[in-house]
Amino acid sequence: MAADALATAMEFYFEDGRQVPLPSEVGRGEVGIPLAAAFSAKVLLLNEMLAQKVTPAELARRLGTSPQAVNRTVNLSHATKVDAIADALSALGKRLELSVVDA
Repeated sequence: MAADALATAMEFYFEDGRQVPLPSEVGRGEVGIPLAAAFSAKVLLLNEMLAQKVTPAELARRLGTSPQAVNRTVNLSHATKVDAIADALSALGKRLELSVVDA
């Protein structure tokens, strides 16, 4: 249920066009809530768009696509391939990196 609550809270940030706070370190006795890779990548994309003040229309222009396609990319409910998010971040001058860590 915690993952659902976290996702719902993040949707409010997306709807309001506000930066999503990045996770803090998991403290002693605390339990971290994992997010799907695409979900986490969308958070990073939204935060970068807001930091650079890049609108969906501007990002669409840079990607050679439509603003609607960009809006789907940053929609948490829409299934988006990680490669599409990586391409969007690249258009913002960033590179998406994934890593594997011990569980």
